[in-house]
Amino acid sequence: MSAKAFDAIETASRDEIIALQTERIAWTLAHAYRNIPYMRAKFEAAGVRPEDFKELSDLAKFPFTTKQDLRETYPFGMFAVPLSQVARIHASSGTTGKPTVVGYTLRDLETWAHLMARSIYAAGGRPGDKVHVSYGYGLFTGGLGAHYGAERLGCTVIPFGGGQTERQVQLIQDFAPDIIMVTPSYMLAIADEFERQGLDPAKSSLRLGIHGAEPWTQEMRAEIEKRFAIDAVDLYGLSEVIGPGVAQECIESKDGPTIWEDHFYPEIIDPQTGEVLPDGELGELVFTSLTKEAMPVIRYRTRDLTRLLPPTARSFRRIAKICGRSDDMLIIRGVNVFPSQIEELILKQPKLSPHYQLEVYREGHLDALNVHVELKPEFATLTAAEKEFIAHDLQHHIKSYVGITTRVEIKPIGAIERSIGKAKRVLDRRPK
Repeated sequence: MSAKAFDAIETASRDEIIALQTERIAWTLAHAYRNIPYMRAKFEAAGVRPEDFKELSDLAKFPFTTKQDLRETYPFGMFAVPLSQVARIHASSGTTGKPTVVGYTLRDLETWAHLMARSIYAAGGRPGDKVHVSYGYGLFTGGLGAHYGAERLGCTVIPFGGGQTERQVQLIQDFAPDIIMVTPSYMLAIADEFERQGLDPAKSSLRLGIHGAEPWTQEMRAEIEKRFAIDAVDLYGLSEVIGPGVAQECIESKDGPTIWEDHFYPEIIDPQTGEVLPDGELGELVFTSLTKEAMPVIRYRTRDLTRLLPPTARSFRRIAKICGRSDDMLIIRGVNVFPSQIEELILKQPKLSPHYQLEVYREGHLDALNVHVELKPEFATLTAAEKEFIAHDLQHHIKSYVGITTRVEIKPIGAIERSIGKAKRVLDRRPK
């Protein structure tokens, strides 16, 4: 990506954007129908075919795609190209032990790198900047998405990854990066480590933080900006749609992420009825990919609750801060966690009862999770050592299958509240 201010489409007229979206949605619908038997069956069950799409409003005739669809087609049933054409596979945690799998052709990877380069530029990054990447590498899309985007822009990448906070601070001091890409909660943990070492984070070389992978508030932005003396901007994405780089907050306005509408078509729907809502109304965010080859997504329900807002710094529409979810998913330190995942692992423990509760709280600046469980009555007389072994075993399986560290506490029988209706599985004690 050159140092020019924008791609031409970023300043195009609304009519030009709509024309491009219409053309690309038509291609995507036909591509999915031809090459994904599961999607062809969904279209036919809904009584629609690709040729029924003539204008943007026609998209509402087509069925939604959900995580359940991705589970039913695990691992590669949503791919629209042969595996021989898939250049990379990523995955994120799903609602069971099986992850949500996504695939990319070489052209998809080119598109992703370009969109991440565009995002970093919109955030205020420039060729020649040093970028410290603290998103996780591996199957998670964050680290490699940020990495290749920064390289594409012409930046120098420091591919650190997550964890080792003390060493993160050391290398920020030694390598003097201009930009850091990291979850907002971990950014504050890095600030704490600066201060623990007797260093002032506001005197570091950093001028810009690009933060995503979890919801964060304006208050958290203000604290990051004050403690580091930087601009902190919001990066939005999700693996099923492409990864990070679906939308990016622009440095000029800092008024919510701008959706790259030439590659992702957004809708806001009523979570209960599925009805498409007008721009400005609160509802669930839905995306249709416009250019993805390996795994196109049609009306994918993100479950994120937000509003579509008019353009400001670019010609594309924006989303407001994510204010919640329409399902029960939690995001703990950038990891998607469903209560049903934890439940499945609890039920595999023969001595544990199905009564459990998840307690989410703030530990310093990071979210943490306690798992409260009970023994089955016939095991009530187990020793403290035996209970500790069961707790550690469950903790190990949660770490292995879900990807987060938890604290498991075995409560006395009857201590976890019973409900005659829907059980209250999650206690969210994080400050609002």
